[in-house]
Amino acid sequence: MSPTHHAINYIELSLGDTQATQDFYSSVFGWSFQDWGPDYISFSGAGLEGGFSRQRPASTSGQGTLMVLYSNDLSATRDAVKATGRPIVEDIFDFPGGRRFHFVDPSGNEVAVWGQAADA
Repeated sequence: MSPTHHAINYIELSLGDTQATQDFYSSVFGWSFQDWGPDYISFSGAGLEGGFSRQRPASTSGQGTLMVLYSNDLSATRDAVKATGRPIVEDIFDFPGGRRFHFVDPSGNEVAVWGQAADA
């Protein structure tokens, strides 16, 4: 399939610990990875393809890129993130259109997961 005009096509995030990043996203979200050397890994199976790069500094200050994932069961996803020991920086809260939480991944990226309003 060819890329869609003006649509998000790819996303790159900061990479810290390569193995921890792969293990975390594989176990919690089921993503697949390809290694492109010591400074870059790409991922697939996330609804949008992308990668993690050592060339991109992480920001946990709430500024910069925020990747937002979707979950059919927000509480179960939060519990899976917690089980890995990753910090939850904002627990589940309501926002217009649903509910979400934020965590910090193994590379220092702040990531959000959202679900429908009825899911808690």
